[in-house]
Amino acid sequence: MAVTEAIENYLETIHVLSLKKPEVHAIDICNHLGYSRPTVSIILRQMKEAGLVVVNEENHIYLTEEGKKVAERIYERHVILTKLLISLGVDPDLAQQDACKIEHDLSDATFDAIRHHYYEQHIM
Repeated sequence: MAVTEAIENYLETIHVLSLKKPEVHAIDICNHLGYSRPTVSIILRQMKEAGLVVVNEENHIYLTEEGKKVAERIYERHVILTKLLISLGVDPDLAQQDACKIEHDLSDATFDAIRHHYYEQHIM
């Protein structure tokens, strides 16, 4: 299964939620993304079949190593792109929205250049 932009968004959401609370449930994802329970259930099933998440007996959702790798990659892109856009004078809310759109479409090479530039500018 190819990891689509929608799947990346779900994985990133699970990652972000798991940073805030020890157990993530489907309802947490629904609330965070504003999607219905049936929609989230369908995507969760697809992600389980693809080996990106596991759901235990208590319905706690956890990222697998592969799921975590994708989630952390997208989250890093989101954070750096948001900070970069804000540093350029973009309104923080708009920067968040635009970063979410951009993070999925950038090539690894382009993002690596952006990451390198961002860290160079903020370390010096």
